[in-house]
Amino acid sequence: MILPVVGYFSRSFVVGLSFLLLLQAARAADSGPSVNLPASVGTPVIVIGFVGGFVHRDDAVRSEVQLAERLRKQYPSGVYVEVLDNHHRKQARQSILRLLDADRDGKLSDQEKHQARVILYGHSWGGSETVTLARELAREGLPVLLTVQVDSVVKAGENDTVIPENVEQAANFYQPHGLIHGRSQILAADPARTHIIGNFRMDYKANPVHCRNYPWYDRVFMKTHTEIECDPQVWSQVETLIQSRLSLQPQP
Repeated sequence: MILPVVGYFSRSFVVGLSFLLLLQAARAADSGPSVNLPASVGTPVIVIGFVGGFVHRDDAVRSEVQLAERLRKQYPSGVYVEVLDNHHRKQARQSILRLLDADRDGKLSDQEKHQARVILYGHSWGGSETVTLARELAREGLPVLLTVQVDSVVKAGENDTVIPENVEQAANFYQPHGLIHGRSQILAADPARTHIIGNFRMDYKANPVHCRNYPWYDRVFMKTHTEIECDPQVWSQVETLIQSRLSLQPQP
């Protein structure tokens, strides 16, 4: 069993993490409970992202939105990608249920539930919504392949620390500085069922990132929280993790 990786990483060192993360993901998939069952025709892998704060889903400056667009281009068929405002979790859940309802009878059969292949990611409040949506899917009996939180900030009444048992793999990127900073550690509700890939700490005081295209108030009042959002190296790792899960899925 691979233990969760917790510690300090500079931005330059994170580049080298891509292969480590990919290996961890592959090994966990081999050793853990499998949810990669053959899919029905027309049932895609579903990737849902959440933007943070009061950001809108169509804000093309944001890394969450840019990642979704790259994934759409990389996977023109067999993968459904949607990015949403973090207060639209209900809409995300409805999209997932609709896409999984292959026979369009308005309810999910056991077979349709078992064939669910869902990936969730988000920044800030979007990280909190990622875990909350995964927990709601658990109540529906739906598995989740992967959750990724980037500087996750908990919303009132939610819990972004404990990853529910229906999630196969989870990763957490955070930075500890500034007025707003992310959750430093995530834990598995059931370590036998959920593999925590790692809690990866970024330090932007030592290694600043210039977010020139971001609004001035984000760069001034939420400097380091914004830097992790615009850091291309972090989002390259998020993309690598998502791609590692998509590469294991049967293609239509």
